[in-house]
Amino acid sequence: MPVLAVAVVWGGSYLAAKEITAADSVIAVLVLRFALVLPVLLVAGWRRLRALTGRQLRGAGLLGLVLGGIFVLETYGVVHTSATNAGLIISLTMIFTPLAEAALRRRAPSGAFLAAAGLSVAGVVLLTQGAGFTAPGTGDLLILGAALARTVNVLLTARMPAVRDADSLSLTTVQLGAAVLVFAVLAALPGSGATPWAAAAAFGPADWAGLVFLSLCCTLFAFFVQMWAVRRTSPSRVSLLLGTEPLWAAAAGIALGGEHLGPAGLAGAALILAGTAWGRRAAAPAASRKAAAGPAE
Repeated sequence: MPVLAVAVVWGGSYLAAKEITAADSVIAVLVLRFALVLPVLLVAGWRRLRALTGRQLRGAGLLGLVLGGIFVLETYGVVHTSATNAGLIISLTMIFTPLAEAALRRRAPSGAFLAAAGLSVAGVVLLTQGAGFTAPGTGDLLILGAALARTVNVLLTARMPAVRDADSLSLTTVQLGAAVLVFAVLAALPGSGATPWAAAAAFGPADWAGLVFLSLCCTLFAFFVQMWAVRRTSPSRVSLLLGTEPLWAAAAGIALGGEHLGPAGLAGAALILAGTAWGRRAAAPAASRKAAAGPAE
């Protein structure tokens, strides 16, 4: 149930981000969101953080830079598209990651997985055609870029020996710190929009409630639940529950955000959900065989 709660709040994060963010306040909101969380993580894990080696710090810092790019793409994307589209398109990470891993290992994915990938792509095509067949919007393309960046982040995490055995809390703290550094640098550039201070001053009660939800529920709560759950159940079970995130994103966008998909959009959403679920199952046997065979040379 706690892991399912994480999927629900992550699904709601797209609508929350859309409600409190404008095109000229994306970077400011990101600075505020993570600045609220980072001190808590620093206090909670300071002793273990000091135990990280230089290689671990550099590895986590690199992952944090990628993480910063992911959040910039996601947040700019959700400003220019619907929360429903954002939550469904980002789920393509579950398809992109096994495809990228297969390419790196020079092993062709199974026919079932390729069929699932095709189903998901067809779903995205339908989802992004609200009023006839046109090119996907800017927001849709930015979210697609975020899904690709998430794939890069997963592959880097898996292929960095320095971060494999390090403390999870410490690594996450360094990653979030590096991401905040990215946001702070961007906020200082001319033409980056409102400053964090100006954005905070313009927030009303509803905006602050949305920011607290993003910071405490979607970041702090979600991280600690994942750490707790992975140690008490299987990673596959955690992944399966977190894989319901796009479903909750669509539910929040439609029920709370007043978004409408139309017949083509509904068909596309169904294809994406079916394709990503099928793709996870098709990729699972390969992952099991890899684990049984031991680490690659």
